[in-house]
Amino acid sequence: MFEEPSYNDSIIAHLDPRIKIVTVFFFSIVVAVLNQIPALLCGLTLGFLMVLTAKVSKKDLVKRLTPVNILVGFLWLFLPFTIPGEPILHLGPFPVTHEGVLYATRITIKSNAIMLMMIVLVTTTPIFTLGHAMHQLRVPPKIVHLFFFTYRYIHVMQREYMRLVNSMKIRGFRPKTNVHTYRTFAYMIGMILVRSFDRAQRVHNAMLCRGFKGNLYSLKTFSIKKQDILFLVLATVIVIGLGVLEWKTTI
Repeated sequence: MFEEPSYNDSIIAHLDPRIKIVTVFFFSIVVAVLNQIPALLCGLTLGFLMVLTAKVSKKDLVKRLTPVNILVGFLWLFLPFTIPGEPILHLGPFPVTHEGVLYATRITIKSNAIMLMMIVLVTTTPIFTLGHAMHQLRVPPKIVHLFFFTYRYIHVMQREYMRLVNSMKIRGFRPKTNVHTYRTFAYMIGMILVRSFDRAQRVHNAMLCRGFKGNLYSLKTFSIKKQDILFLVLATVIVIGLGVLEWKTTI
């Protein structure tokens, strides 16, 4: 089952969610375009400092970083061997190039730095508050609606999936590497898609019956305080500093 994020009472948790979204957005853009290792390491260090300030638990941190680094691990299996450049060693007939290792290292640092900031954002801001903050920032309504419905109904679809899996187990199904197993999983995926479409129609009709016209309303109002302005200024200086460090190390 999906677990609800555990929100804490850190300093960052009390910041205006719009400020946090803007900060994470621009930090992610800057880190994504950085190429110099010193600047990337500074961005990664900043991500870890934000995690410590936000008081993110080790369990949540490991749980959210693991899928990202599993994907990065697969990249390490191919990039050092496929990027052309100067060989630094040979593993059998396959040369490991300096450019390939450097490219994989950049991706590793970038993905972890950006993910750390995203973890801070998610663990210090309730999901629905995050959605309303996106709406206040004039994010296109369709994207905000998609964000809300994805978060809400991915849990429902996961329960539907578990219900089908348990039903198959009760009927004695045991997955093997044969045509029957592949056909059974295909039927299960098709059933999930059919039920998802049927539920989407029911939800849409229910929303229309309740007068939904595409507008989002929230009982919570946002107000920017002095601490929000200070945080935004400090974050802006740090992000600009990363760009300056990139520029100086390039020269």
